[in-house]
Amino acid sequence: MGERTAVVQRTRPAGRGRRLLKSVGYGLVFAVPLTALAFVVREKFSPVVDLDQRLIVAATDLTRANPGLKTFLVFWQELTQPWRLYIVSSVVCLVVWRRHRELATRCLWAFATLMVSWNLQLDIKQVVQRARPVVGDPVSHAPGYSFPSGHVACAAAIASTMTIFLWPLLSTTGRRVLVAGLTAYVVVTSLDRVLLGVHFPSDVVGGLIFGVGLATASYAGYLGWNPGPDDSPPPEGKVGPESSKGTT
Repeated sequence: MGERTAVVQRTRPAGRGRRLLKSVGYGLVFAVPLTALAFVVREKFSPVVDLDQRLIVAATDLTRANPGLKTFLVFWQELTQPWRLYIVSSVVCLVVWRRHRELATRCLWAFATLMVSWNLQLDIKQVVQRARPVVGDPVSHAPGYSFPSGHVACAAAIASTMTIFLWPLLSTTGRRVLVAGLTAYVVVTSLDRVLLGVHFPSDVVGGLIFGVGLATASYAGYLGWNPGPDDSPPPEGKVGPESSKGTT
């Protein structure tokens, strides 16, 4: 028994280190293209800027020609204000915590990831400081800087985090409904920002990279926080990082 405990004590730090390194790796995989795109739009690289402008003009022309579409897009813009969705997601974390106390740190991970995503995308906007699109006869207006799209960055982060968070608690049918619903939410929000003329397509791409990348890297780090002694990820929903009892 003593030898087994000693082996476990030697292998756990190595397993944790590998998982945390994987988290950094995932972060870099997404951070590199996001940084490159941010640099391109900040320096106004002509091919990208010209393409963005042509697409935004075509998108707003389409919206102006379809009053019903414009009405829906403005409604969706208000419905999906990030603060609304973050409140809903936080309530979901609270409900799961109250019903599944063994998943306490999983709930804390999801909530912390959401809060970081909300604030970090605002910080990136301040760094890049890209101006909003300017078109004749604008369809809608929005304050602040343009890159990345805050609506899309938050939507992608919320959708990715909630999918990972709720996955072990749902049936096969529930998982399909969750993925379909959250995917539709992200896709419609992405189109909404461009068709209303408040974000360039590259802003939307940046938001998608940011949201998915942050949730993925965060989850990899969560798994690396307290791995099991066998150097394999714990079965989520059963013996996750929430439960360090019995790992001797």
